[in-house]
Amino acid sequence: MKPAALGLRVHSGWAALVAVAGPLDAPAVLDRRRLELAEPSVPGSAQPYHAAEGRRLAQAEDIIKRCTAGARGLARGGLKATLHDLRAQGHAPVACGLLLAAGRPLPDLAAILASHALIHTADGELYRDALADAAGHCGLGLLRVKERELLARGARVLKVREETLLPRLGEMGRALGPPWRQDEKLAALAAWVALAERPGVGGQ
Repeated sequence: MKPAALGLRVHSGWAALVAVAGPLDAPAVLDRRRLELAEPSVPGSAQPYHAAEGRRLAQAEDIIKRCTAGARGLARGGLKATLHDLRAQGHAPVACGLLLAAGRPLPDLAAILASHALIHTADGELYRDALADAAGHCGLGLLRVKERELLARGARVLKVREETLLPRLGEMGRALGPPWRQDEKLAALAAWVALAERPGVGGQ
């Protein structure tokens, strides 16, 4: 079984997933898919904190709780299905790179709902937390890396020049064909770095 790693870039209600394996100087893309994280049966699940805005605090807490449970269930199911497919191809998934936003700690729910900017941030963090939970549940080492730091970290870890990384990422997706956008490129780089660093379960 050849080691493989996943990379994840989160949006509202879904995440771009790319899996890579192979030698670190020339990895190959094994899989590319969209993970749905918003439970259709839960109202407001695509943007939970937006759905909670303007509600009484108890109602808002209930919305967030239900959306969190739905997102965690979908994240676990999506990762398990991906890992099953990778193992069937003869690969052993060992790590997962999860892209972060600014990474500032969020305040309590009342303060979040009083700020539209924080509502946007909190929606993204809910899905990142769901994916981090799923990675741990599946026994994957988790690498958390801020998106704005990804290129510099990749260049350092992979021992390549930063300006060469994006062209190389473009080439990695050529065999798959479209879509191979910024989402997939950055998810691929997160997976590549995670494969190189091999974080332990629990994450860095």
